[in-house]
Amino acid sequence: MENQTIAQETMQSKFCKHCGAKIAGDVIICTACGRQVEELKSAPAIPNIVVNNTNTNTNTNVNNNGMMKKPKNKWVALLLCLFLGFLGAHKFYEGKIGMGIVYIFTGGLFLIGVTIDFIVLLFKHNPYYV
Repeated sequence: MENQTIAQETMQSKFCKHCGAKIAGDVIICTACGRQVEELKSAPAIPNIVVNNTNTNTNTNVNNNGMMKKPKNKWVALLLCLFLGFLGAHKFYEGKIGMGIVYIFTGGLFLIGVTIDFIVLLFKHNPYYV
């Protein structure tokens, strides 16, 4: 019976190959010296992922009608908005004829539209494209 207990104890424990301490049979790192006793079980293989991104987009910088956008001077539009904004002069300068006509009949959308346009034009880059 004593031999049977010793055999079970031997099967459930082992000795560290680095320090010689008696450790449990299922450990990977020695509790006495902290070194790795057994090799780690291999993890599942990581799949090889190939990403083929091809960007075929091109910036054509065109309006809806297909024409190239034209550069406009910020300061010209700003002065037109300041002095003739109630008549929509800055809208006509930008080529927005319909809005220019609306500004004529509404007094620059009752000067609220002129004020908003002035602030927007003030913060645009020079030249800006319309």
